Amino acid sequence: MTLTNIYSCFDGLNEKFSTYFFSEVRAAMNKFMAIKIFVRVAEEGGFTAASSKLGISVSAVTKAISRLEDELDAQLFTRTTRQIRITDYAQSFYERCVGILADLEDAESELRQGTGAARGRVRVVLPFSFGRVTVLPELPRFHELHPQITLEIDFSDESVDMIAKGYDVAVRTGTISDSRLSMRVLTRNEQVTVASPGYLKRRGTPQVPEDLVRHDCIVGRFGSQWTFFNDDRVPNVIPVSGPVIINSGDALREAAVAGLGLAQGTWWLFRKDIEAGRVIPVLQPYAAPGMPVSILYSANRHTPRKVRAFIDFLIEISK
Repeated sequence: MTLTNIYSCFDGLNEKFSTYFFSEVRAAMNKFMAIKIFVRVAEEGGFTAASSKLGISVSAVTKAISRLEDELDAQLFTRTTRQIRITDYAQSFYERCVGILADLEDAESELRQGTGAARGRVRVVLPFSFGRVTVLPELPRFHELHPQITLEIDFSDESVDMIAKGYDVAVRTGTISDSRLSMRVLTRNEQVTVASPGYLKRRGTPQVPEDLVRHDCIVGRFGSQWTFFNDDRVPNVIPVSGPVIINSGDALREAAVAGLGLAQGTWWLFRKDIEAGRVIPVLQPYAAPGMPVSILYSANRHTPRKVRAFIDFLIEISK
C-alpha cells in the first residue's frame, strides 16, 4: 500500500468520525433543548406561555414535547382544551431535569469565576407581605450590587414544594422540616400589637390585654383570638372585635396606619411603619413569640454564587 493510499484511508476515517461526532453533538443539543422546553412548559403550565418565555414558536414547543414523549415512550402532560398538567410519573423526571439544568448553569457560572461577578437567574418564592414590605423596597440596592443577576420572583403564602417547582430560594413562615432543604432562620421576633397615633389619641392606649374589649380591633386572617403572655409567660387569649375583618396582611397594615383600630401581626409586617412613626406598638410587655421566618434552599448540591448572593442579601435586610 502506498503512502497516498494510507492517507486516503485516514481521510476516509476522519470524515466518518467527523460525521459521527457532529451527529452526536447535534443529538445532544436537541435533547438538551427538549429538556429545557419540557421544564419551562411544566413551570408555565402551557405551551404558549413557555414559547413566550423561551422566545420560540408554539409549534416548536409542541413538536419538541411530542418528540421527547416518543423518545421516552411516556406521556409527559395531560392536555385539555383549557390547560395542560404534568403527569404524576413525569414529576420525578421534571425534578431531575431541573437539577440537570441547574448543574449546567452552575458549571457555566464557575467557569466565569475569573470575572468576579455572580450572574444568572435566581427563582424565588416569597410570602406576599414579607416580600412587599421587606424585600421589594431594597431590590434597587441588590441590583446595584449584582447587576448580572436576574431575579424571577413569585409571591405565595401557601405551602410550596420548592424543589418540584424549580425554585432556588424560598422564604417561608413557620416551622419547616424537609431533609432535601437547608434552612436559615431570618427572624424570630415577637408578635406586635399596634395602632396609629391618631387612633390612640382618640381612644386612649390600652395598658393590659383585657383593655382590648373596649377598643376597635382589626381582625386579620388569623382570627379574633389574640394571644398575649402574662408575667409568668403563660398564654392569655383575648377575644377581640372591631369594624372590619381583613384576610390580607398588606391590607391589615394599611388599615392600622389609616387609624381604623388596633392590629396584631408580625414585627416585620409593621417594621417600616413603626420606624416611620405611622403606627405605635402597645402592650409590649405582654407580646407573644412570633413564628420564625426562614430561608430555604436546596441541600443536595453546592450553593451557586448567584443564590448565595441573594441569600446573604435577605439576611442583611432582615436584621
